[in-house]
Amino acid sequence: MSITTTKIVILASSSPRRQQLISSLSLPYRIEVSDVDETTDPGRTPSQIVEELSERKARAIYERYEREPAQAEDGVIVGSDTIVVLDGNVLGKPRDEEDAFRMLKRLQGREHEVYSGVACIGLADGRTSVAHERTVVRMKPMSDERIRRYIATREPLDKAGDYDTTMHLGDIGQYRIISESPDGRPEIIVGHTVSKVTFRPMSDEEIWAYVKTGDPLDKAGAYGVQGIGSVFIEKIEGDFYSIMGLPLNLLYQMLLMFGISLFNQSLLS
Repeated sequence: MSITTTKIVILASSSPRRQQLISSLSLPYRIEVSDVDETTDPGRTPSQIVEELSERKARAIYERYEREPAQAEDGVIVGSDTIVVLDGNVLGKPRDEEDAFRMLKRLQGREHEVYSGVACIGLADGRTSVAHERTVVRMKPMSDERIRRYIATREPLDKAGDYDTTMHLGDIGQYRIISESPDGRPEIIVGHTVSKVTFRPMSDEEIWAYVKTGDPLDKAGAYGVQGIGSVFIEKIEGDFYSIMGLPLNLLYQMLLMFGISLFNQSLLS
């Protein structure tokens, strides 16, 4: 796979925090706001929610290029979504100050989870249509002994085809290719990370003072890890940038699949 830094990254987000993070990668990029319906079907798991919404945001921009193929260029569209989960319940953006106060009151003194999803859709060589929804998998040759060792782990026993195409990012993230072009290049990759955040105990006066700053009102879970809300955070387990809204480590691994590197090829040799 050839590695390049010339492809453009198109971030499908109006979030100032995600825009700040994408700019830190020093890649050619631009912002195209993706206005989509963010409701999901009941019963979806947190990981399914963030992956589905991330892909929905990226696909909305992709469809613009389908309607205007002359505007397409070689690049990758990136969609992302973040949710806060407490006791299995998803906390989205607060409706108003009262709602923000209620969310923070529930979070104070406790640990919660932050799920961040990422979806990448390729615009390779000006192609502007995904002709199919299929995944082509090519497995490298393996010896009988290696196959037996893999079976002994029992991992293949509950999987169609006896293997798992999910690629793991330590113990906090994962991603998978869900569509490839006929020549084997990735078209759509989705993934997510899970981090844990513990808030210290907070008084009602502190919570209201924070709410009145306006900072919580446009953020999932009614707080931002990168701003004044950080003074309430006692502990983080996982990826700081995922909690901020865009998992850079995960995104980097996914962009590599499209042939985009942050570094000079000579450094990767």
